[in-house]
Amino acid sequence: LPVIYGIHHLIKTRKPNFFSILGVVSILLTGGIAIMAYKDNGTVDAEAPLWFALKEAAIPFVFGVTILISHWTKTPLVRVFLYNPDFFDIPKIEKRVNENDTLAKYKKLILSGTLLLAGSFFLSMVMNYFLAMKFLKDATGSQEDFNDGVAKLTGWGFAVIGVPMMVILMVTMWRFVSGLKKLTGMENDEILLPR
Repeated sequence: LPVIYGIHHLIKTRKPNFFSILGVVSILLTGGIAIMAYKDNGTVDAEAPLWFALKEAAIPFVFGVTILISHWTKTPLVRVFLYNPDFFDIPKIEKRVNENDTLAKYKKLILSGTLLLAGSFFLSMVMNYFLAMKFLKDATGSQEDFNDGVAKLTGWGFAVIGVPMMVILMVTMWRFVSGLKKLTGMENDEILLPR
């Protein structure tokens, strides 16, 4: 999936996609750690759960830091994940913000969206680490045990991490739209582009 999306993005924009690259790196790290952890006698290195947990925590950490740092660049990533011009009528919103002289509050709203979005990835980082340690700490008896632990980690990750992340993103989006409505006096159908 990251390779296919990365190629699509490269063809469409003529630029590499950072998140696709990070996805490929994550997949390579998963396989690399498994290969390095396997011993000739069929067991798994005792340190493998820690390596895997650190890898699982590193990916959302990189996302969170990147989102946070991007706020002070020309292309804040909050505009990719949350305040996307494909969904929001940004020119109309910014025109109304300038008319209402609420630019400072608008910038503060975008910063709070960035902080909440980055914070959701930092929460995911912590949850990924502890979930990996839970499923892998006793899975070093054999390669099959370790593979089973990785499979359980992946499956439970969707429920334990994916659902809270989705709720956080929905609350962040609701908060963001509510803030835009207060700043602009516009309604949902004016703020959001028709679908």
